[in-house]
Amino acid sequence: MTNLLLLGFLPSGSEWIIIALVILLLFGGKKIPELMKGLGKGVKSFKDGVNEAKEEINKAKEDLDKPAESEVK
Repeated sequence: MTNLLLLGFLPSGSEWIIIALVILLLFGGKKIPELMKGLGKGVKSFKDGVNEAKEEINKAKEDLDKPAESEVK
């Protein structure tokens, strides 16, 4: 139910065009590539951090499982 409510607040096609025009007016054509480059680097850094956290969690889980397996055998 909450997912349906959230979808009602997402911009539709024409609203995305208005948002893009406002961004173009605020930052100008020369700054937008720099902003997108920075955004891309930020997303990549975030994904790397998430993957690193997953690896650490899996490593800790394996470390916890190893002693339990050796005791059972």
